[in-house]
This record gives sequence, structure tokens and C-alpha cells, in this order.
Amino acid sequence: MSPTTVAPPPRLDLDPRVVRRARRLAERLGQPVVDIARSHTTVSVERATLRLAGLSGADHERVPWVNHLVDAVRDQVGIEHGVTTPVWDALRREEAPDLLTLAQKASAGAVTFRLPERRGEVSGARRAARAAVRPGLQRIDRQRAARDRLVDRLGDPERRPWIYLIVATGDIYEDIPQAQAAAREGADVIAVIRSTGQSLLDYVPEGATREGFAGTYATQENFRLMRAALDEVGKELGRYIRLTNYASGLCMPEIATLAGLERLDMMLNDSMYGILFRDINPIRTFVDQRFSRQIHARAGIIINTGEDNYLTTADAIEAAHTVTVSQLMNEFFGREAGLEDWQLGLGHAFEINPEVEDSFRLELAHALLARQLFPDAPLKWMPPTKHMTGDIFRGYLLDGFFNLVGAMTGQSILLVGMMTEAVVTPFLSDRDLALQNVRYVQRAAGGLTEDFHPPRDGFIQNRARQVLSEAVDLLEEITREKAPEGSTPLLEAIGDGTFGLMKRPVDRGKGREGVARRADDYDNPATTMLEEGAR
Repeated sequence: MSPTTVAPPPRLDLDPRVVRRARRLAERLGQPVVDIARSHTTVSVERATLRLAGLSGADHERVPWVNHLVDAVRDQVGIEHGVTTPVWDALRREEAPDLLTLAQKASAGAVTFRLPERRGEVSGARRAARAAVRPGLQRIDRQRAARDRLVDRLGDPERRPWIYLIVATGDIYEDIPQAQAAAREGADVIAVIRSTGQSLLDYVPEGATREGFAGTYATQENFRLMRAALDEVGKELGRYIRLTNYASGLCMPEIATLAGLERLDMMLNDSMYGILFRDINPIRTFVDQRFSRQIHARAGIIINTGEDNYLTTADAIEAAHTVTVSQLMNEFFGREAGLEDWQLGLGHAFEINPEVEDSFRLELAHALLARQLFPDAPLKWMPPTKHMTGDIFRGYLLDGFFNLVGAMTGQSILLVGMMTEAVVTPFLSDRDLALQNVRYVQRAAGGLTEDFHPPRDGFIQNRARQVLSEAVDLLEEITREKAPEGSTPLLEAIGDGTFGLMKRPVDRGKGREGVARRADDYDNPATTMLEEGAR
């Protein structure tokens, strides 16, 4: 079910030919990357497939059984053929009575995997694998239907934007009461930040966790607990409360799958964030993000992309056009994976240095440009962080200006800014004050989208056109200058440091060893059914 539509924002006089040119160039850059994603697999994609088949749990050292099983198959026959054929071939040969026992035996080296050669053996293993994976996808379908029913019964907030608030104690049992209190104070979306460094773990922890650092581990049990808590408070308040987590890092496909199984509503999922800011191998990232977005499409999950991160490393004025390029690429990759426009929570942020003259007008121009380029996307508007200082009064004022831009330009998802951002971990009282700020601006100026119309050829119009033009110029430059025969221009641009000033060569980065080119006989029932839309 798509989010409630909002009043149309003020119009910019953008040249539609330039807009079309920008999207054509984004498609031209993105398609070779999609081709690479379709011709490769990763250990995380294969583990996610086993999770859809019901394999969960971990050994006494907390190593998940999916890791043990995929590693055993990779060591014996490789993953380039897909793991499901050798796994279900082993089950049919009675190496173990069920998938869990097979994983346990494989962890002890007590299973022999093979690639069956006889046609009947191959087809039998593949039919069995498809039958085992189907219930996982059907559970995701049921969870999507359950969300729709709850939204129909409880309702969505009448106002927009949705108020998005972060909880990050490290302890899921502390997160729950804080999240429920935030919902009672007016939050519409609760984001549970992951523990520092989880994106670099090549496994998903198991169970409820209480020891996260600056965030709480993303686990299936933590998802389940928080979902139940928000459903409880949603019934109390008479509105559906959405839950967000992070589908990024080395386990992106698995976390996306767990999110679908436990009815999360939004997931942070950016096509280039893991490459640029976590030094994860580019091929690994693009393969994993395509699978994860296919899961999100199936689950009706809204993705949140990470363009705001560029502006924490690069200047928000000079690099504004790289944000637009990234938004266009995220739109292309998202649509190609099956996401509808209402699921594309493209990111942008209020990060211009407040000492710059006309900084507020520049922020208005950037926000309006994003809103008009992607009119049906639920944009996620991010508060100031880079230029927050120990002056909490100045910070509170900046957050008020940020909220005002959101009201004037019709943003869809507004992350609550804290006046102590980047100074200390905010107190609960800081959150209450921040929510008061949001509520005041929304009451006082929530209808400004009807009244605010930047003058033709004025400062805001001209700045928006400039940023769009620079974005097109950059897309053309990447296409023209970084495209020797046999190369992939977007990957070359990432390697050269075009985005966020980070240079990430395609043959380097964490997780590279977990990537394999698909063999001609590669089979994965999850990817097949996701492509087909099979039920």
C-alpha cells in the first residue's frame, strides 16, 4: 500500500528535456552494473536463500548455520552454480534428514556435497529447493498483507511529512520502551540504529541482543520484538507505527530477507553507501543490493538511500550535483529491481554551512529540486549534522530552519534533528524538545506548500537549474571519459573518487572473496521466483 499522497510542492521551471536527458544517462551508466549483478552471486545472496528456506540458528560460538552450510558448499564445489542444488541433492541422498541437521553435519565436515550430473537428479534437487524456498516468500507476502490490513484499520497520520525518530541504546529491551514513548510523543517512524561495525560482520547475529555499541544489533529476534512493541503502541494510539532498520553492509540480502519475514516497513538501502563509506567491494555491493531490493519490492518495504552521507565528507554546495546523480542512480537501480516509485525514499540533507550567505535559500533550492525530480518518491529529508556545534541554542535554531524547509517543499519523511547532534548521545529530554520543534513548525507552517512559489528566474529557480545542469554534465563526463572498451563507467567513476571523495577500486574492498561469477548452470529458486513474481 502506497503512502498517502501530499500536496504538490512549489514548481520549478525545469527544462523537461534536461530531466529526460539525466534519466537516460543514469540508465546508460546503470545498465552495465545491473548486467554484472545478474551474472554474479555472493555468499550473502546464497545465505539469504537458505534463510527463506527456513534455516536459522547458530552454533555454540554463535556462528549461524547458514554460514556453516554455504562455506561447506563453497569449499567443496563452489557457489558459482548456486548452493541450493548441491544442498538439496545432499538431502535427497539422505546425507541428513532435514536442512538444520545437514548444516550441523556440514560444520563438522561430515557431509559430501556434489554437483549432480544426471538430469533426473538435477531436476529433482531443483524442484525440492524451489518447494523449500516458496514458504519463505509466501510468509513475506502475508506480512505485506498484514501491514495493509493494519494501516486500513488503524490509519496513517493525516499530516505529512512522517516524523522519523532514531532509537539507539544498544539494548533491545531498552529500545522498546523508548520507541513506544517516542510514538506517544508523535513519531510515525522508529529507526533502530545498528551497532557500530555490524555492516562489516559477514554474518547476522542470532537472538535478542543487549550489548550493542551506539546502536542495537540487527537480528531477526530483535526485529520481531520491536515489531510487536510498535504494533501494541499503534493500537493504543490508533495509527500504524512504522519500523526501520539497515539493509546494508556484507549481509545486506540476509537482513533484507529477515526484514521482510518480520514486517519491517523501511530499510536503509543505498546502492553505493557500503562501497564509499565502508570500503566494501563494489561488485559484492551491487550484487547484494539488487537481491535485497527485489526482496524489498516483494515485501512492500520503502528503502531509504544515503545521499546525505556525501555531504558529511564533501561540501554541500560544491557537491550538490553528486547528490542528484546518486538519487538518479538509486532510482534506476531501484526500479530495475522492481521497486515502485512510492518505495523510493531517496535521501537528501540540510548540510550547507550556515555561515554561507543565502544558505537557507540554497537549501530551499536543493530540497525543491529533489522534490520535483522525484514527485512520487517519499523523499527522506535529513537534518543538519556536519555544522552542529556545542551551542545547543544555535543547533535548535538550525533544526527549526530544517523543519521549515521540509514544510515549504513538501518533504515526505523528516528525520528529527537534535540540538546535541554530533556533541553527545542525545538525552530523552533532547528528543522531547526536538519533537516540540517539529510539531510547532508543522502546526504553524505545514500548509506553506500551497503558498510558497519561487519567482521565475529568481535565485532559487536558477540554483536548482544549475545543480541539475551540473548533474547532467557529470553523468556525461563519466559516460564519455571513463568508458574505455570493456570497462564499466560507473565503477570507474567510483574508483576515481567521484562520489563523496572516496576512491574505491572495483578489484578491492571487503568481502571481495565472497563474490563468484555465475556458471552457465547457476540456479537459485529465490532469484528465479523474485524475477517471475511467483507466489
